[in-house]
Amino acid sequence: MAKVFVITGPSGVGKGTLISALLERVPGLELSVSATTRKPRQGEVDGRDYHFLTAAEFDRRIAAEDFLEFATYSGNRYGTLRSEVRKRLEAGRSVVLEIEVQGARQVRAAMRESVQVFIGPPDPVVLRRRLESRGTDSAEAIDARLEVAEQELAAQDEFAYRVVNDDLERAADDLEGIVRAELGLPLDSRAR
Repeated sequence: MAKVFVITGPSGVGKGTLISALLERVPGLELSVSATTRKPRQGEVDGRDYHFLTAAEFDRRIAAEDFLEFATYSGNRYGTLRSEVRKRLEAGRSVVLEIEVQGARQVRAAMRESVQVFIGPPDPVVLRRRLESRGTDSAEAIDARLEVAEQELAAQDEFAYRVVNDDLERAADDLEGIVRAELGLPLDSRAR
């Protein structure tokens, strides 16, 4: 049976990297492409990385109840289109959502059967270093992301599963183990 896996945690914790590893390791999983009002970063492609929407189009989609969840994060809006999730589930494919904590709460309220996983850093200092090493945000934007991260870290006990990304390979193994167990799949030989 197809499931929705919600992967959340603070910005810079490595959600995207862990999800990439998960998609390589577990066949049949698909990543839902989120919508956003933020401008594309270098190399990002509309429809592959995000659905890049204007603020007016985002508002129209909210009014039409097209979003399963949506949130404002660091001055931009993000959301998961219901159609992105529904088409995968109807085809019998499990879907992974990479979203922020407030969006994860909305999905939990709308889809109690969703599997929710919180990815955390080993400590906030590591999170700051990861955000700075990206080279995509100003010092002010990093400080704002870290303020939000503090609130998000306080919410991690709300989630059924928690993975600490202190060692990438171990964290990927832990995430894979959770997903395989939820889907009733045997553990891959790489999982510990």
